[in-house]
Amino acid sequence: MDRRTAFCGIIRRMAKNPPTIEVTCPCCSALLKIDTATAEVIAHTAAVKPRMFNDMEEAARAMKEQDSRRESIFRQSVEAQKHASELLDKKFQEAVKKAKESPDTGKPIRDFDLD
Repeated sequence: MDRRTAFCGIIRRMAKNPPTIEVTCPCCSALLKIDTATAEVIAHTAAVKPRMFNDMEEAARAMKEQDSRRESIFRQSVEAQKHASELLDKKFQEAVKKAKESPDTGKPIRDFDLD
């Protein structure tokens, strides 16, 4: 009887502590098989990534859409650069005007001079 109880205890411990556990990686969704005794990864199964496109025609269509979107963004940035020079010129003229209006108070005080 005593031997039987000990045997049941071993089976219960084995059921509670399996030799390996399987964990899903939170970053890449891969399946990791980990040895519980050494706490080492013993197997790695990469997650299956779904196909982006069903056929080549759909992929070509997506590439054309991406090209047109890229061209549109480029045109917008060129226009922004054209207007940027005008904006910088206006800011410079305003700064020159402000500098002429304010009197020169002499040499500015530096942190080094306060010591």
